[in-house]
Amino acid sequence: MKIQLERLPHQVAAIDAINQAFKGVDVNTKNPDAGYIYANPILKYAGNEKSYIDIKMETGTGKTFVYTQMMYEMHKQGIFKFVIVVPTPSIKEGTKNFIISDYARQYFSGVPGYENVKIQLNTINAGDFKNKRGRRNFPAQLSEFVEATRQNVNQIQVLLINSGMLSKNSGMHKSDYDQTLLGGETNPMNAIAATRPVIIIDEPHRFPRNKVTYKAIEEMKPQLIVRFGATFPQTMTGKGKNKRTIIDYYRGEPQFTLNAIDSFNQGLVKAIDINYPEITEEEASRLYKVKSVKAKQLVLSRNGKDYPVNVNENLADVDEGFAGEITYAGGKKLSNELELQPDMKLIPGTFSQNYQDEIIQQAIDRHFEAEVRNFMRSESGGNAPKIKTLSLFFIDSIASFRGPEHTKGWLAKHFEKMLTKKLKQLIKKYEMSIESREKEYCEFLQATLRDLNAEHQQVYAGYFSEDRGSGDEAIQAEVDDILKNKEKLLSFKDKDGNWITRRFLFSKWTLREGWDNPNVFVIAKLRTSGSEISKIQEVGRGLRLPVDETGHRVQQDEFESRLAFLIGYDERDFAQTLVNQINEDAPIELNHDELTDAMIKLIVEERQKSDKSFDKDKLLKDLDAHNVITRSNEFKPDVEIDGSKMSGYEALIYFYPEVEHRTKVSSEKVRDHKQHPTTKVKLRKSNWKQLEELWKQLSKRQMIKFDNDVNDLAQTVAEEIFKDNENKIFVRQRPQMIKQKVVTKNNQAVIQESPTDYENNYLTMKYGSFLKKLATQTDLPVNFLHQQMIAAIKRLNGNKDYINERTLGNLVREFNKRLNERIKNSYSYEPLKFAASTSIYDAKKKEFVDEISANDLGVYSDERATNDDKYLYDRPPLRYDSANPELKILKRTYDNKIVAFGKLPKRAIKIPRYDNGTTTPDFIFKIERERKPIYLVIETKAANMRLGDETIRVIQKTYFDKLKESGVYYQMATSEQEVHDLINKLENGEEDINDITD
Repeated sequence: MKIQLERLPHQVAAIDAINQAFKGVDVNTKNPDAGYIYANPILKYAGNEKSYIDIKMETGTGKTFVYTQMMYEMHKQGIFKFVIVVPTPSIKEGTKNFIISDYARQYFSGVPGYENVKIQLNTINAGDFKNKRGRRNFPAQLSEFVEATRQNVNQIQVLLINSGMLSKNSGMHKSDYDQTLLGGETNPMNAIAATRPVIIIDEPHRFPRNKVTYKAIEEMKPQLIVRFGATFPQTMTGKGKNKRTIIDYYRGEPQFTLNAIDSFNQGLVKAIDINYPEITEEEASRLYKVKSVKAKQLVLSRNGKDYPVNVNENLADVDEGFAGEITYAGGKKLSNELELQPDMKLIPGTFSQNYQDEIIQQAIDRHFEAEVRNFMRSESGGNAPKIKTLSLFFIDSIASFRGPEHTKGWLAKHFEKMLTKKLKQLIKKYEMSIESREKEYCEFLQATLRDLNAEHQQVYAGYFSEDRGSGDEAIQAEVDDILKNKEKLLSFKDKDGNWITRRFLFSKWTLREGWDNPNVFVIAKLRTSGSEISKIQEVGRGLRLPVDETGHRVQQDEFESRLAFLIGYDERDFAQTLVNQINEDAPIELNHDELTDAMIKLIVEERQKSDKSFDKDKLLKDLDAHNVITRSNEFKPDVEIDGSKMSGYEALIYFYPEVEHRTKVSSEKVRDHKQHPTTKVKLRKSNWKQLEELWKQLSKRQMIKFDNDVNDLAQTVAEEIFKDNENKIFVRQRPQMIKQKVVTKNNQAVIQESPTDYENNYLTMKYGSFLKKLATQTDLPVNFLHQQMIAAIKRLNGNKDYINERTLGNLVREFNKRLNERIKNSYSYEPLKFAASTSIYDAKKKEFVDEISANDLGVYSDERATNDDKYLYDRPPLRYDSANPELKILKRTYDNKIVAFGKLPKRAIKIPRYDNGTTTPDFIFKIERERKPIYLVIETKAANMRLGDETIRVIQKTYFDKLKESGVYYQMATSEQEVHDLINKLENGEEDINDITD
């Protein structure tokens, strides 16, 4: 399986924001060194902080992808040297793995304008500066970066370092080397500065501008700094009473913002369920606080009494509930490696093996709940690609996992015992299944059990800081699977068809940052981390949206994914703390007493997405008309709206709920699983009965039937591409080397470089493999492609060097692009003889379901919505995804000709898309007329439609056009008024079918 990178709308917006904020190359510079071949061209406002750029992106939304694409974009202007600075070695490893991955290289090589450009990544580690055989030489990676020239026009040079490399004691600051760079430099920092780099800072909150590390970054003399992160450093401004803390952005605000609230509410990351085992009231009451912690003594406090614990003394002497021979190890740590801090809470009962066993058991149960759902994909009709499910366990001691002499620690033994029991239960459940997906899952479970019982089990693996550089082959294989073989972990089978059963991973906080795998669905903390790391960072390892077995990123509106996060009872307030931290990321501060300028600006920005004419005056007039605010924009204490009394602030939220949408995370996105189980919405079966006849048609599985001439059209498109009139499809692919020679210039010896062919060899593919991949990826006949290739190679004078991966990628990409454009109106839908279950309909029982997940109806909830007997679900509350136009459409009162209406949940109809996947419109109305009822189906979009919205309109129109005779009308609408006007036309028989469906 190969991960398929897909550029998402928010990532496109981030790149656009960078391009707009970037001042560009100074083509009119008078700098005499502008043409220096070892350095970037001179930039406009070089070194001026007011030209620097801040990009705020939440964990899990793809900031590494964005800054990698940024380098390609800047390379178009000749910028080719970048330094990426990250805080830790683990984050450095994660960045490195992404940039050098095959899937990233393949993706960027397929983007128009980047085709022949490659990134040369040079990663420096602390050990690279160590003396070898008495000589002090520069690391080869440093020399490669510094001495590369702009003559190699197809290469981007990137130097990747972590903050530790910038300390004064590191090799980067020394000048006693036995060689030079650039013909004279003996100091690495000066040599890097000579290249006039663009510097990328990842996790900027770890690099405040008043600290030593940032000063070291400035020593590299960057022309431009671009910072990427979820959080930024803070600074103080003002004096005396006016002194306050602000976020330290270069230009006062970020040039692009995707905060935590928007990331969760827009479904760009997984939702979260917090789980923890209960303990008795007596155990909960035995709570100790860390009063103080010093190198040689720990002081615990309970009920006003202090309990000093010296180094090597047992905590069980304080309370017998501290089981497991736990002592104070000194250095502010317990013997189980728990880091201690003042005011930390310790509950003795949570330190027992039995309690940790309970967390493990819950984690195993949560894992298989997710795994069954992800494997079966029953919500998608049972035929969607499977999703591999992984679980991550954070433990407090490597000894509990690995015993001496290759034995297993107690935790590993307990885990195996509980996992074996669970596997046998599931195998018994599925071994008599007759459905193919269930039979396949049973095979997977049986293979897992076999692997678990093998001499060298392959089901779970561990990675700990002690493993770095381990000579143990078995341990190193586990480490490689976790750190380097991401695609293997995401795959169900290897190339030989054998099941890959490894999916449980263990670590002692080593994987807390820098590492990620999108298919982590369960994280279990067997002990509190004890550190000040934010809750968002703790869950961050499992926030990314998953990929299926084809490598496709599965979006939340396609298939909802949730992360189960298991903790101990001592962190039972985790969910609320996490919500608070997410909400702290709000773009503005809400004021419950007055309508501030920031609140006005936010409302206007949101409303203008669907109504360009909306402005501040309209907002204030509307609020004034409803008696919500005073002349000075203060909220009135008592307001009556639709018969309900509320405060002025509550009235503002009633009319403009987007205020809280942008400043609060939706309650369904982070849940305490004990206090807030999955929210369901009940269907009003009597109203859905009104749609029963229509649903008999909508539930039939549909097959896309392309017009008879599509095959001919596909071959015509292919023939055009194979002609390659612009000579951009068939390209030769070869490695290059840089040839250096010393020449005399102005009485000085300088190095002159020029790119040259490497032994005149080109990178090629075997023709059979090339043809097979081309046929598989285009669905064109092999014989046809063979004939096209013969003609193409003949045109290229028989040169087979053009048969390579780059040519293959160009052919496939251009074929799919042109064909999709041509066939979007060249197909129809043909109903098959069987029905398919959807989120709203059970095809086996031939009836509507009783209830659905509230998230399938919408992210937000309106608790004040009035009841409407014609609505398709129980209300209040009212679920919706956008305040305008969705909520306005739902809250409108409709006349008696509307007998049933409502929002369609995600995957309610599942219209097949010609370009893969399915789509479901947003609303349905049943309208009574004299002869027979008619149905209006609505898809809502913002007035400024995004790229892809028109594709959805065309697909849905094509589908519903075949239902015209059944009285079905379809329209894409951008406002509530547009829907209202359309309903009036239909009620009065004034419709024009072509106007409605086009």
